[in-house]
Amino acid sequence: MDLLRNAYSNSDDDDEEPEPAPSHPFHPPPKRPRPENHAISIPKSNPSYPPPAEAPVHGRYVSKRERALLGLGSPSTKVLDPENTDPSASTSSAVLCMGSLLDSDLPSDVVSLLRHQTKGHGRLDQIQERLTIALKGHTKAVNTIQWSESHAHLLASAGMDHKVFIWNVWSKNHKKARILSHHNAAVKDVKWSKLGWHVLSCGYDCTSRLIDIEKGIETQVFKEDQVINVVKFHPDNFNLFLSGGAKGQLRLWDVRTGRATHHYVRQLGPILDLEFSLDGKQFICSSDVSFSNISENAIIVWDVSRQVPLSNQVYGEAYTCTCIRHHPTEPYFVAQSNGNYIALFSSNPPFRLDKYKRYEGHGVSGFPIKCNFSLDGEMLATGSSEGSIYFYKYGSSELLRKTKAYTSPCVDVAFHPIMSNLIAVCSWAGDISVLE
Repeated sequence: MDLLRNAYSNSDDDDEEPEPAPSHPFHPPPKRPRPENHAISIPKSNPSYPPPAEAPVHGRYVSKRERALLGLGSPSTKVLDPENTDPSASTSSAVLCMGSLLDSDLPSDVVSLLRHQTKGHGRLDQIQERLTIALKGHTKAVNTIQWSESHAHLLASAGMDHKVFIWNVWSKNHKKARILSHHNAAVKDVKWSKLGWHVLSCGYDCTSRLIDIEKGIETQVFKEDQVINVVKFHPDNFNLFLSGGAKGQLRLWDVRTGRATHHYVRQLGPILDLEFSLDGKQFICSSDVSFSNISENAIIVWDVSRQVPLSNQVYGEAYTCTCIRHHPTEPYFVAQSNGNYIALFSSNPPFRLDKYKRYEGHGVSGFPIKCNFSLDGEMLATGSSEGSIYFYKYGSSELLRKTKAYTSPCVDVAFHPIMSNLIAVCSWAGDISVLE
């Protein structure tokens, strides 16, 4: 044992070996105290807002490594302005916050109308013939516009400039409340969800995107193998929506699972528009038949649950229909035809075309011109290729008035969901206007 001890021991066994002193002593930098009066990255009014990474302290230098780590996190990580307590002012890299989403800075008379006026009958003499509010922001054509039913002071628009705009129409300071740049290609359609501060948009990047505009985050992405031309929420179950694309594929998606629950298979051209029936048990699709000799597939009525077409003999003329709109109360729907008229159909079997009633006088000329009913269904308004708005009487198809709006094509018209004397329009040149 003495030999082993001597073999594995040093000559100075009893002395402790000193640790080598560093050439340059290292002192950790003192931690900067966190200010108590600055807002943290997650608004208190949104407890469900997921914090994937801790936001940097306001005013502290953020190194490259920290910036990289924050960039790899969820897009919900964001820093709020300490002087702005509005929870709707949070932003992300794809969301540019320009103003408030709330109605706090609206004129008092507008707030009173929005909160107390009930849905009334649309009267043509109450709709102005001049454009009273101009909304500038899009740099290319605007494909569609839609009012929010739950927040009636907000208007959404989708454009060919890859952007979705959220407009606070009567705001005194900033009418552009949000600019959403989640798509990397042109945006074809946008719809408001009734589940909250959400919009659903789709476009040429082959995705449909559900975006929370209040938090500034993209909550879900639904990818497909086709350009998506149109999306439509189910009228009763707001967790379901339809999508139709350039390859003629139709899918019913569930936002709770992020998957397509139904596929509607048929050899169709590009889907141009979708519309549900009033009870939500059927939907109508229009497709482009210009590349085939079969005109019977221009409009098809589908059974939602059974995934089978109920009729494809609805419209036999050799024109495509750019827009489908169901009457708000009666069992009829209209289709905007490239034959420069709007056709009327029954939404009950056998889904007959009314051969004695047409809404004609406006031009379509190949543009994606859309039309819409007034709140009570007594009027039908449509854009036109010459830039005018045409107002028709639903019952008699009589042309009531023609209002010149733009020099470029007027693409879409949208009646306000509360104030019947107000209508929004958009143009192929990127203009958005409100007539009140």
